[in-house]
Amino acid sequence: MNSTALRVPRPAEETPSLAQVLRGLTTGSLEIRVSTSAEDIAASQALRYRVFYEEMSAKPSDAMLAVKRDFDDYDVVADHLQVVDHDLGDGPEAVVGTYRLMRRAAADRIGQFYSVDEYNIAPIANLPGEVLELGRSCVDEPYRTRRVMDLLWRGIAAYVFHYDIELMFGCASFQGTDVNELALPLSYLYHYHLAPDELRATALPHRYHSMDLMEKDAISPKEALGRIPPLIKGYLRLGGFVGDGAVIDPQFNTVDICVIVKTDLVTDRYSKHYARKNAEG
Repeated sequence: MNSTALRVPRPAEETPSLAQVLRGLTTGSLEIRVSTSAEDIAASQALRYRVFYEEMSAKPSDAMLAVKRDFDDYDVVADHLQVVDHDLGDGPEAVVGTYRLMRRAAADRIGQFYSVDEYNIAPIANLPGEVLELGRSCVDEPYRTRRVMDLLWRGIAAYVFHYDIELMFGCASFQGTDVNELALPLSYLYHYHLAPDELRATALPHRYHSMDLMEKDAISPKEALGRIPPLIKGYLRLGGFVGDGAVIDPQFNTVDICVIVKTDLVTDRYSKHYARKNAEG
């Protein structure tokens, strides 16, 4: 399918709301939703705290430690994609997966995208179309299954399709802060998936660590892919690129890279799903 065809707006009476679309993406007791209420945001923050700080040993501020939530100023302006397991109830305890989604209008409200603290994203921010920053992705340990990850990606695809988003980007992480220990996967990403100049975010000079740590002919792509976290591999399967330079995040005990994904494949897959559901209806 020609991706430009996806940009043609449907008549208003044929266009469901985002909430209506997401209601059709349930699987068993699991539901996907986008939330902005204070209670729902707090549930995402509590899940993030359990995963990032209690499981992965990130370093909370005193304020975060006091309330057992991971939070920052971006949470208030962003949308929060959530996987809810209704077998656990309907309250905050039922949120088992989350993703933070921030469009250009939300970034304008707070003055910047989150990624600007690590990367020069001018090539992305200056694009004329709608862009989406993805971040703070996590899933509760018992729910790290293909079914839950597929549901999250279906939710992102619906969101991207609904808001006509042309490009997604955000920081993705490797555990640990030793760049040299990650020489193989970082070098693989640099040599095989570096973004073209017109889309290439670059780590800020004072935070920049080279990803070009091995010669290309010394890299085993199969071995390198085995060292890459599933989330980053998911972006690569969608044709994703990486920016230039890795960044050490001491608070989260990670090495970050910037991932950039054109949404053509995402919207193409969702468009086929949407057309199939309409035909079945």
